[in-house]
Amino acid sequence: MARPSAYIFPQMRSADIRRLFLDFFVARGHREVPSSSLEPKDDPTLLFTNAGMVQFKRVFLGQERRDYARATTCQKVVRAGGKHNDLEQVGHTKRHHTFFEMLGNFSFGDYFKRDAIAFAWEFVTGQDGLGLSPDRLWVTVHHSDHEARALWRELAGLPEHRIYGLGDKDNFWQMGDTGPCGPSTEIYVDLEWRADGQAGRGAGEVVPQAEFEQLAEEGRFLEIWNLVFMQFDRAPDGTLTPLPRPSVDTGAGLERIAAVMQGQDDNFHTDLFRPLLDRIGELVGTPYDYGHDQDPDEAVRARSGSYRVLADHARAVSFLLADGIYPSNEGRGYVLRRILRRAVRHAWLLGRRESTLAPLTDVVVREMGPAYPELVAKAT
Repeated sequence: MARPSAYIFPQMRSADIRRLFLDFFVARGHREVPSSSLEPKDDPTLLFTNAGMVQFKRVFLGQERRDYARATTCQKVVRAGGKHNDLEQVGHTKRHHTFFEMLGNFSFGDYFKRDAIAFAWEFVTGQDGLGLSPDRLWVTVHHSDHEARALWRELAGLPEHRIYGLGDKDNFWQMGDTGPCGPSTEIYVDLEWRADGQAGRGAGEVVPQAEFEQLAEEGRFLEIWNLVFMQFDRAPDGTLTPLPRPSVDTGAGLERIAAVMQGQDDNFHTDLFRPLLDRIGELVGTPYDYGHDQDPDEAVRARSGSYRVLADHARAVSFLLADGIYPSNEGRGYVLRRILRRAVRHAWLLGRRESTLAPLTDVVVREMGPAYPELVAKAT
């Protein structure tokens, strides 16, 4: 794939990002593992696969061994029920989805913090990866993880003022109340950054930590990469015991990365959603307004929200059905039924009285079938 000559907002299709990520880690000794089903196997604690590490949970717990110690995936994820439930936020924000894709690289007792940070930085900034300018990037670590902070300075050359130490809420991950856990480190992209410093923010800006956290909440700084260092076993009394084989779990949302690489501040305005939004416009007879968030009319913004609900829910419904999850009165089927009913309601609000999701699932199969053949298999 030809790489752009400039490092400022290089344009890249989502399909290319997906393939680029997997190929990058395969070239560095990782096994490419297909996405697991959205229905977790042998795990009654989860309604849906809600993270990239779910299919490796038994490996991380030491209950299963595989013939590889490094893996990379693009995992189908649904967060619409249970602990992680974003259903009601969809349509109202730029980045909440019921279904999304999580890019991941994993180490099962092989490499740890040094290599994980080096891989992340190389992919995000290098010519073999996304090619983002290092001046656009900021990092958070757990406030107690002095090793990770030092590695970011050493390996990435980040100045101290662009590395923030945060608490457990933001930078400590655990599988449950007990079991494997550890500190995390995240990479943020400055969406207002401009290389010339004449518009937006320049490379030398110093942002106090409290301001950084506020600006991240408001959307200027966007988290695109989360590295979890699973290095402890938490006992029921809260005691942390070092694991004999520390591991790495990475999560990088494709939708967010696509938005950055396509110069958008809204996931729905990327090529992952545009074909769906445009098709909805054809079905309802009015094109989607890509500038709706600037419109003072609340009714216009609400109408655009219905387009976004339909685009998101068409993806979730297509993938859930393809994985053998069907509407019912309980469990996963009940969540799917809620998604379907919410989609029908928003189609009704747009004036549709005919079937709307069916033609949209055709778009999902066309656009995503090459990466997920199960969609094509179940559609025929």
